Amino acid sequence: MRFARNPWAFAWMFLVLSSFPAAGQGTVPPSPPASTGAPVHITADLATPIGPYRPIYSWFGYDESNYSTMRDGRKLLGELHDLSPVPVYIRAHHLLTSGDGVPELKWSSTNVYREDASGKPIYDFAILDGIFDAYKAAGVRPMVELGFMPKDLAASLPDRKEYQVHYPQSTISGASNNPPKDYAKWRELVRVVVAHLVERYGRDTVRQWYFEVWNEPDIDYWHASPEDYWKLYDYAVAGVRAALPEARVGGPASTSPRSEKANAFLKDFLTHAATGKSAATGGTVPLDFISFHVKGQPQIENGRVQMGLDRELKDVDHGFATVASFTKFHDLPIILSEADPEGCAACSSKVNPANDYRNGTLYPAYTAAAYKALFALADEHHVNLLAMLSWSFEFENRDYFEGFRSLATNGIDEPILNFFRMAALMKAERVSVRSDGAIPLDQLVASGAGVVSDIDGMATKGANGASILLWNYRDAEAQAASAPVTLAISGMPATAKRVLVKQYRIDTNHSNAYTVWKAMGSPQHPTSEQYAQLLDREGLELIGSPAWQDVKDGQIEVKTELPGESIALLQVSW
Repeated sequence: MRFARNPWAFAWMFLVLSSFPAAGQGTVPPSPPASTGAPVHITADLATPIGPYRPIYSWFGYDESNYSTMRDGRKLLGELHDLSPVPVYIRAHHLLTSGDGVPELKWSSTNVYREDASGKPIYDFAILDGIFDAYKAAGVRPMVELGFMPKDLAASLPDRKEYQVHYPQSTISGASNNPPKDYAKWRELVRVVVAHLVERYGRDTVRQWYFEVWNEPDIDYWHASPEDYWKLYDYAVAGVRAALPEARVGGPASTSPRSEKANAFLKDFLTHAATGKSAATGGTVPLDFISFHVKGQPQIENGRVQMGLDRELKDVDHGFATVASFTKFHDLPIILSEADPEGCAACSSKVNPANDYRNGTLYPAYTAAAYKALFALADEHHVNLLAMLSWSFEFENRDYFEGFRSLATNGIDEPILNFFRMAALMKAERVSVRSDGAIPLDQLVASGAGVVSDIDGMATKGANGASILLWNYRDAEAQAASAPVTLAISGMPATAKRVLVKQYRIDTNHSNAYTVWKAMGSPQHPTSEQYAQLLDREGLELIGSPAWQDVKDGQIEVKTELPGESIALLQVSW
């Protein structure tokens, strides 16, 4: 205590401490550049509702279902549960595929079905139960994708004899994607699996799940005709409903409707469901939801990644139009059961350098711009959008930030996961937002954000507050200029005299473990201290401190800076 009271001791201690680098020095990224873009004015009118805010963000999926039971997979499932106030749904491939349960890129297996020498089915639920038990432990719900074909049930095709084909060859070119040799056995397989799930997890639980038949049957995931897929669907649904009559069933999980061929497949499937007869029962064809996939298309141009937002939005626009053309299905829920900037989650940036965008801020900025557009296109077509499923998870025991389309890497959250945390903080009712820096919807669909940045926002209002999501996005990597933004929030309730404003941010310096990792020297074997620093910076971070503001005439004004490829979420509470 005597030392603490000695002013010279204080001075000496200051000199000693100042001679050492600050904690974490050398790992803090540089400050973002000063404003280089024109000022942008954005108005959020809380008094003008435009529609309900549905939690379309709370759906995720991945090829490698066996990752669900591994260390980082279990951790991430728990994080996905924790980010959302509503149930999170998980869709995974290979729930019926034969094998030893050891995952590879674009491959997993459960070995749930095999046959003895006489052709009698033998069921083994050990691996499948492990996957669904992991879902239960994390508190997430399955969207059960019924695929792929067990080895002993797969039809023999002359050019598809090998069952498993290993990446980087086409993993969908083997017999695991063949049709069944016996459709009655296929139906019974599905019935037995669903009955087992009902027995193990309870009827009231399983009736909350969704059952989707196969994946992308309009391309090489299905080695038969479209009409054979209708039959596969009919027999699968008959099996599901035999075990659980109230189960929610749907499909076809087809590919990008901007393709004439894919859109025709979707239309023909809906025609079968609307007017055809079930090949399994002879009755009507059950359909409780409609699913298809929407994808962008990044490319390398002049050494930089150029995203393809317009391609994904064209998929959405064409798919919604096709669904809306069927009066019978106009109000059915639509699940975009893969909605992503491109098509191959397991293709890292080592394989395709364009995919390096996934590690940083371009991915969440793209997703923010797409997110608003999905709601707007659903409004325009008057369809019932239920889900935007992100086909992204994690890749176990791979390099740090290898450039897979993933939410986390070696247990470290990537910036994109923080976008979903932002989306989960929005609730209740969507309200009007106008921005003089926004690209109009029709232009985004037509040509994306290739020439100028899309600096825009969307907002929701609840009983005790509002959330305003802002972004600065351009298709070209590192081309969006930093912009000063003035946000006017109007239409606040008369009882709101002072409001608390806090701002979350994803940018180079916030909610971004990737830039911290790069500043460390990109270690592939970080020390315990480095790993702790990454964990400390992986989550959603505030910019500045929460501040109270006076409300004047039902309005406040917030000034902020939006660097290129940044996303901000302002929360106002009263």
